[in-house]
Formats: sequence, structure tokens, C-alpha cells
Amino acid sequence: MAYQTVNPYTNEIEKKYDNSTDQEVEAALGSAHQLYLRWRSGAELDERKQIITKLGSLLRQNKTKYATIMTHDMGKLIGEAEGEVELCASFCDYYVKKADEFLAPRPLYTEAGSAYLLRQASGVLMAVEPWNFPFYQIARVFIPNFLVGNPMILKDASNCPTSAQAFADAVAQAGAPAGSLTNLFIDYDQVGKIIADPRVQGVCLTGSERGGQAVATEAAAHLKKNTMELGGNDAFLVLPDADIDKLEQVIFSARLYNAGQVCTSSKRFIVPDNLYDELLKRARKVFSSVKMGDPLDRSTTLAPMNSQRAKEKLQKQVDMAVAHGAKVYYGNKPVDDQEGQFFMPTILTDIDQDNPIFDQEMFGPVLSVYRYHELPEGIALANNSSYGLGSTVFGEDVAQARQVASQIEAGMTWINSGWASLPELPFGGVKHSGYGRELADLGFGEFINEHLVYEPLK
Repeated sequence: MAYQTVNPYTNEIEKKYDNSTDQEVEAALGSAHQLYLRWRSGAELDERKQIITKLGSLLRQNKTKYATIMTHDMGKLIGEAEGEVELCASFCDYYVKKADEFLAPRPLYTEAGSAYLLRQASGVLMAVEPWNFPFYQIARVFIPNFLVGNPMILKDASNCPTSAQAFADAVAQAGAPAGSLTNLFIDYDQVGKIIADPRVQGVCLTGSERGGQAVATEAAAHLKKNTMELGGNDAFLVLPDADIDKLEQVIFSARLYNAGQVCTSSKRFIVPDNLYDELLKRARKVFSSVKMGDPLDRSTTLAPMNSQRAKEKLQKQVDMAVAHGAKVYYGNKPVDDQEGQFFMPTILTDIDQDNPIFDQEMFGPVLSVYRYHELPEGIALANNSSYGLGSTVFGEDVAQARQVASQIEAGMTWINSGWASLPELPFGGVKHSGYGRELADLGFGEFINEHLVYEPLK
């Protein structure tokens, strides 16, 4: 597995990294396990809080520097990348503030005696993370688990190695002891060996369904707890009373943010008869207004895709959809005036349930638009997916929107908004989108040992 930065705007190889040796893997496991033994009783929490506070300061002080690294790695717009760094810093603020509360022993009521739960570290974790949010994906699992006392070994995506190492270096610069977060350039055979190691007690992965199946199978074979975030085909359900002007304002962020390469972006707009034609016009207006170009230029509004491979995969999906009856309402033309991995924003309609693209995630700037006649039909269409990550319900009657939201099969639903991520909101899905949660108190507790202490009445 070649770890290298290939700038998707210039197509140039900027950096290459040597793969980690088995000896380096063993050293990482050894140092991480020794830290767990030091921390498992709850020791040094105040020191770890100070380190995370320092990490937040470093992120903010070097926001543009880190953002530029991400942009070179995977093409993200510089402004979006700076927002990602700031979001990671907010995780530092949140978890430092909440650590004592989240780790406090929890009393249990029983008439049979006295009981409480100790919330303790469980051990070394293996994290397998993707490229689309190079800092965010690491931060949202590392920061809470570091405060818990669970050291982490990281295998990041092979196309954003500079970002992964930059984050790990920032953690070390903040004062974290060796072994707290070790970034390794390893292959999947080495990942399997790490998961199998008795010093490792948990596995967290964000990635493809295929990758999740492989890693979860390995974890299950060794009885290791794991959490999986495996993408989505998120529905954006428009209600008949929706304000079309307000709706137009969220189309870009809902589908084209990060060049559409977001697990929770709204990939399927499900629209009632009375708004269908107008929604298509408004979506075309938004899609046709983008400015492609250098992602480091702050006037650019649509970045290149992260790699040639990703661009080619998306084009094959669009071609397959059209070959099976989908109509191209807008886009699907080569971008000849740019050298980078740009994909023209595309709107597809008339996708029926027999189309093989119907239940696939298209990870890029492609929007599928469906129409419905009655609301139950729209809800059924939203739920007709093997995925269940995020979703949106958009309408003027908020009470109705909330009632509809309760009927959506997803881990998350936003009312009158595209997707969002905040440290206090749990993140995760159902069905083939995975299991477990990250962020908030739920994410903090995923790899905690809920240790019962019970003293019966005499």
C-alpha cells in the first residue's frame, strides 16, 4: 500500500512515505499498552485535560497551516479545511469541559445494597479512518478516548498521509506522551495483526461498507468491540409546504460541500409534485453557479475530487444509472478547462427501483431527485435504502416535520437544514451505515469499561 500525497488539483506527487515495519508496529503496541496500564485506574486525567486544551490552542494557532496540508492531500477548499480545523478545536473545548462529568462514577439504585458504575479505560484502540475529513475523522475518536485513557493506533487513508502525520505531530507537540496516538503507514494484513493482538481492546472504523465488513469480521474473530460508520445514501425529504426560496439556500451545503464527498450529504432529494419542477430549476441554478479552480484560491467554490480513482468511479456510476434509464437533467459533461480531478455537478432524475444505482452511494457532486404524490409515499421512498446514516426533513410546519422525522429509518435527522456536526451531538447510523456512535456523551462512552461495584446488604 503506497502512502503518498498526490495533489488532486495539480496531479503531482508531492510526498511519499515508507510503510511501517512490523518492528515499528510492535513498538507502537508496547508503548500504547504501557500507557493504558498507567492510566487505567483514572490517573493523570488532569494532565490529559491540559494536553487536550493545548492541542485546541495549537489547532487554532496553526489553522491555515493545517488546512493547507489537507488541501494538498485531498483537494478540500481552503475555507472548508480551516472550518474543519476549528471544529476539531471545538471538540477539545467540549470534552475537556465534560470529561469529569462523563467519567464520574454513576450510582445505581438497588434495595439489595449499594452499587455504582466506575467508568474506566478499556485498553488500546485501533482506528481506521478515511480521507474526506483528514483531521476531523481522527479528532472525533482520539480526543474523547485519550481523556478516557485509551491510547490509540491510527491507520489513515493512504492518500492523505501528510494530514494524518500532521495531526499526530500536533498531539505530540501538545505534550501527549509517546504511545498516546501513533500514526502508522501500514497495510491491511498489519491491521489484522494489530486487531488480533491481546493488548488491543477495541476497533473504530469510518469508511466503505466493504472495508467495514473486513475489519468488523477481523474484530469479531477476536472478540473485540468495534464501531462502524460506513457511509450513507441520505434522503432529503421535502414536505409539500416547504418554502422553495429557503430550500434553494441549503442545496449547495447539503450536496456540494467538500465536493459532495460527505457521508451525510443529501444524495437523494425526495420532492412532492407541487415543488418538483421548481426544485429542479433551483438546483440547476445552484449547480451551474459553482466556480471550479485552485482550492487554495478563496474565490473557488467547488474543489476537485480527492483522486483520479474516485472521479472515475463516480463517472462509472453515473454512466450505469443513465444506461438503466436515468435522465441527466444537468451536467455529466467533461471538465476540459481544468487539469485537476474535477467532476461537473450533475443532477439525475427518473431513477426507478430497478436501476442498480438506486441503492448505491454516489460519493461526489451528483444529486438524484425523486418525486412523490402523497407524503406516505415520500417517507417510504426515504426509507427504501440499505443505508441509514443521516437525513433531512424540510417544511414550514415544524411540528409536522418532527413527526415525519420520527418515521425515518436513520441514525440522524435534521429539520430544515442540511447535515451538520457538533461535538455535543452524537454521530452514527443504522442498517448498512454501521453501528455505534461518535461524539457527545454516547461517543465518549463507546470504549469505556462500565465497571460495576456492588456491596450487598448484610
